[in-house]
Amino acid sequence: MALIKSISGIRGTIGGKPGEGLSPLDVVKFTAAYGTWLLRQQPTSKKIVIGRDGRISGEMVKNLVVATLNGLGLDVVDLDLSTTPTVEIAVKGEQAAGGIILTASHNPKEWNALKLLNAEGEFISGADGAALLEIAASEDFNFADVTKLGSYTRNDTYLQKHIAAVLAYPLTDVEAIKARKFKVILDAVNSTGAIYVPALLQALGVEVEVLFGEVNGRFSHNPEPLPENLTALSNAVNKTQADLGIAVDPDVDRLCFVCEDGSMFGEEYTLVAVADYVLGKRKGNTVSNLSSTRALKDVTLRHGGEYFPAAVGEVNVVNKMKEVQAVIGGEGNGGIIVPDLHYGRDALIGIALFLSHLAQTKKSISTLRRTYPDYFMSKNKIELDKSVDVAAIFEEIKGKYKNQPQNTVDGLKIEFDTDWVHLRTSNTEPIIRIYAESQNDTTAANIARKIMQDIKELL
Repeated sequence: MALIKSISGIRGTIGGKPGEGLSPLDVVKFTAAYGTWLLRQQPTSKKIVIGRDGRISGEMVKNLVVATLNGLGLDVVDLDLSTTPTVEIAVKGEQAAGGIILTASHNPKEWNALKLLNAEGEFISGADGAALLEIAASEDFNFADVTKLGSYTRNDTYLQKHIAAVLAYPLTDVEAIKARKFKVILDAVNSTGAIYVPALLQALGVEVEVLFGEVNGRFSHNPEPLPENLTALSNAVNKTQADLGIAVDPDVDRLCFVCEDGSMFGEEYTLVAVADYVLGKRKGNTVSNLSSTRALKDVTLRHGGEYFPAAVGEVNVVNKMKEVQAVIGGEGNGGIIVPDLHYGRDALIGIALFLSHLAQTKKSISTLRRTYPDYFMSKNKIELDKSVDVAAIFEEIKGKYKNQPQNTVDGLKIEFDTDWVHLRTSNTEPIIRIYAESQNDTTAANIARKIMQDIKELL
């Protein structure tokens, strides 16, 4: 059993004892804390938007969340089966005080979570999250009396509203996409991508075949869209001679592509390709987190823009994008953030912009991939005893590599010409993550191995 409270919300495995897993009591407690926190902000609206992915536990968790919010006197607008970006858009569309997405994103089927949004439809800040956790710990809740209970409304309109917003986005070239007559295989991993992505693709005139399209939460493979989990998609693209494959995670905020020959386009390159397209139309800056590929910086500089790194975590990327007025940004895990649509990772706008780019260049997807610089990433971790002083270890490593450019915004990132290594502690586990990147896969692995050895010598 696991229960994790972090910047990403409240997540855990379903069942177990309260406080050890995401039990019904925990769902109620943290929902009540969120509702109480919102009420203390004195919102102009008492309306809360909720939506869920296709998880087995989704209906149960939703019922608990609705009843708790109603019990606080808050009015619930329920999108039911939805996506994270759709709920974010709906919060603004409904002029709501906030929103909750019931999803554990890429985690396996036994997990669920409460992703918490503010009135802007963006993830709450670290400070707001800390305040919410204090309310949860004290259980300082004040529920409404029987004459002031909140209301419940189902709203099924945001599937079409989200798609309409994507189609109307100025850089979505609907006519060029329709003219290419793309044939696509979609891996919907038994969640709400099976509803939303085909609806978008059909509106774009794309022929789509869906793998794992039954929305039952019994994920047919590990739901994180990584190469090792996408073999069925790769084989299907190859077998059917499709133009490309598309994979999303269960809540449809991460996106990656498979080339027409079955090879991986690379999740790190989803943002690179979309940024290349956007920057070709609009000059400006870009942002990604410190653990994302350098290829985005290369593409940004080629277009005359400036690249800025942010700490890991969507809220940190969004804050940096606002600060530097970025025209495009996101994360190397396949998360695309298009600020003038909304400040959140959104696979639907990512698909539309990627297909627009592919259609306008008249290239195959593998040919498009070859236009970008090749970088290879080595992702590793070291498990720690809880007594280890990680800050002291990082200081030692900083001193050892003091002649190299360093960034300490989030852990420690050290640059070696075009290579880099990023060390950061996990918000949820007693580990140090070590990511290294180079234009040579052996070099990336060697850099990571050397830093890992340095750390082990200090333990």
